[in-house]
Amino acid sequence: MAGSSAPWVGSAYLFLQSTCKTIALPSLYESSQKKPSVFKALKLALADSTGSVNGVDMLKVHCSHPHLIVQLKFCKQENCRRFLQSYREGVLQESLQNHLQLSLAVTTVPLEMELKAGNEHLDNMLKDEDRCLECIYREKPDRLRDEEITELEEYLKSLILHQNINNNLPAKDCASLNSPSLPSQGSSPSPQVTFLFQGQQFANRTLTPDDHQKFAKLVSKKWKQVGRSLQRSCRALRDPVIDNLALEYDREGLYEQAYQLLLRFIQSEGKKATIARLIAALEENGLTSLAEELLGLHSHEDS
Repeated sequence: MAGSSAPWVGSAYLFLQSTCKTIALPSLYESSQKKPSVFKALKLALADSTGSVNGVDMLKVHCSHPHLIVQLKFCKQENCRRFLQSYREGVLQESLQNHLQLSLAVTTVPLEMELKAGNEHLDNMLKDEDRCLECIYREKPDRLRDEEITELEEYLKSLILHQNINNNLPAKDCASLNSPSLPSQGSSPSPQVTFLFQGQQFANRTLTPDDHQKFAKLVSKKWKQVGRSLQRSCRALRDPVIDNLALEYDREGLYEQAYQLLLRFIQSEGKKATIARLIAALEENGLTSLAEELLGLHSHEDS
């Protein structure tokens, strides 16, 4: 199948859909609160299917309602063969249902699954394992691992590592998980994978244009106070920048002043301009309602 010198690498897409009307997997994955839990269930179920946490690699998770689509990469034929056997026998499906049930704290998560490689529907040929392997091998990965997947994997590794330490398990039991590096000290902290707000855990992310507009629209007169909170870890906002922005955009009004403030922050910090840092600055200045708005808590309550 593959040349003797070339490594065996292939790719496939796993389509997942809950048959329960009250459980929409794409919506759960799009939720900053639920995403780590769904990812954890996916990662553990895939590890179960190959017998190793490194048996199959997730490159990206796509949300395409009603499906959650997981792009998979296999680097060894034997791992891919184990995965196919697990998928064919229903072991993967049962494992993922159980892990989702535990992670999401729900009674049951009934699933439908479909496996594709390119234009080939592998469910129609599962009994012909070699043909499935050939289809997967022909489909080379068209991308590197998504940055979000890397961040979620690091979070999961640290979570399992800490659980093992708390349970007094030997370090060798979790050596394969590779302890994530600690964030470096400096003026611009490395992004956290998750953060706490009002006792709830949220997935961290880079600020979006929607965040930018909501902040400018709703922060009102407190934009300068938020700016001074952000300036402690952002050189681009150090004095006299904030006062200059107030003067320069005085005619345009509060919206434009706030917009320009956050624009400076985003342009300076790049990927480190995260929602966690903005939420912390808002909390520090008593803007809890705006923080809730940015995290989508108001819309969830209304729905």
